[in-house]
Amino acid sequence: MLKHYHTIRHLKPIQIRYRLYYAMRARLRRLTGYKYNLSLPARGFPVDLENSIPAQTSWLGDRRFRFLNLEHDFGDKIDWNFAGHGKLWAYNLNYFEYLGQEGMTREEGLGLMHEFVAGADNNREGMEPYPTSLRVMNWIKFICKHKLQDQEVDASLYAQLMVLVDNLEYHLLGNHLLENGFALVFGGLYFQDDELRQKALDILKPELEEQILHDGAHFELSPMYHQLMLFRVLDCINLLAHSRGFCDNLTALLRSKAALMLGWLKQMAFSNREIPLFNDSAPDIAPSTQGLEGYARRLGIKSRVRPLAESGYRRFDGCGYELIVDAGPIGPDYIPGHGHCDMLSFVLHVHGKPWMVDTGTSTYEQGRTRQFERSTAAHNTVSMEGREQSEAWAAFRVARRAGVRVLEENKSGITAEHDGFGVWHRRTFNSGDQEIHVTDELNPNGRGTARFHLAPGLEASVSEDIVRCESMRIYFAGHDSIWIEPYLCATGFNKRAQAMCICVGFTYKLNTRMEFCK
Repeated sequence: MLKHYHTIRHLKPIQIRYRLYYAMRARLRRLTGYKYNLSLPARGFPVDLENSIPAQTSWLGDRRFRFLNLEHDFGDKIDWNFAGHGKLWAYNLNYFEYLGQEGMTREEGLGLMHEFVAGADNNREGMEPYPTSLRVMNWIKFICKHKLQDQEVDASLYAQLMVLVDNLEYHLLGNHLLENGFALVFGGLYFQDDELRQKALDILKPELEEQILHDGAHFELSPMYHQLMLFRVLDCINLLAHSRGFCDNLTALLRSKAALMLGWLKQMAFSNREIPLFNDSAPDIAPSTQGLEGYARRLGIKSRVRPLAESGYRRFDGCGYELIVDAGPIGPDYIPGHGHCDMLSFVLHVHGKPWMVDTGTSTYEQGRTRQFERSTAAHNTVSMEGREQSEAWAAFRVARRAGVRVLEENKSGITAEHDGFGVWHRRTFNSGDQEIHVTDELNPNGRGTARFHLAPGLEASVSEDIVRCESMRIYFAGHDSIWIEPYLCATGFNKRAQAMCICVGFTYKLNTRMEFCK
């Protein structure tokens, strides 16, 4: 009961109001047998668009699909509610992002759209507002690319937009509501519908101001979702540049936010252009950093770099190493579902390669794997006697959560602390030319375990108070014990690789020095 209370008490009133409203409305509609009309007369107006970023290949032909590193052959008919690989896989099937993959022909794409229309009446997963939002945008991009004029597709597309307007995700907010708004921009312009355009403005203006922080980060603090939201912003800029009917200040707002988001991504990306996998992040889901930067250049958008601040992330570069520290909160209080217990964690690259990594995200399905990947022990920080920084539960819930604050910082280091264990964990990073110093303190006199997760393929050995790992030496002072244990590192959704984790037990204070040999 307390867990639910501490989860609910952080919600905004609008979230609670819409949850209750949608629940009561659904019950009433079941009793009355209400169904949406999924075909409404409408005519769209395709426009010329700048080429977007190609989607990853997920449609393999002949009703075979591969999402999240899992493949399925549907044979004679696509089951849009397929549950065999989990809900996220079914969502991806209904996103229709594969319409944008290289080699997708006009005839193949149109055939898939018609098959969706034929099964729409029985499609539970695909008619939810989030996949509907993404599908609307992907259909319109495909229609514009191929100058399609198909009455059946237009009728279905307009009906889907009406269903979306009736189910906007005010009960969730965050990136979900932002995606709803982006879809309404596409729909409003494609159908030249004033009501859709106005609804898009009503959503996007306040949400973009709130969700894009002053330093350019998306406020859910997942680098992967940041890339996804930046991609949507760029697609909307592309559409607005070739359309009429929206006020110029929306375009100006989108371009301003895109420049800031590019600047944040520029600081967060490593020299090999990979992103740190903080919170819910995984490779091969969002468009790459290179792809986003190239798309922005084609749209005439330059990055605007502000110092990393509100997002809580900090970056320190030395001779041959890149260190990114997480000194921020678990996420927005009212929507922390993509947050992990990773306060005061870090990710380290050496000579352009991953060295110490976040355990990552391999699933959204509720269970032991999801619970572990969100836990304190899955990150390069300190856990204390089995307690968690924040009370993450189910797949996307957080009850009691830690507070974090930055105490001191300069160009070579930062000191921050959080209160997640009922005591304070304070951590200081000091970066030198060829070494990094980390000091951990647990007040008052707590006992903890510091963990350092090595990237797959790296091996380490312990000799007294020194750990050797290829060209790096790690020296510890104040420790009670040092040991190495295996862990499974997420290398993508539904993909994990065996790797090694350095564990250091200590009481009250631990000094760590990472030294890099030339």
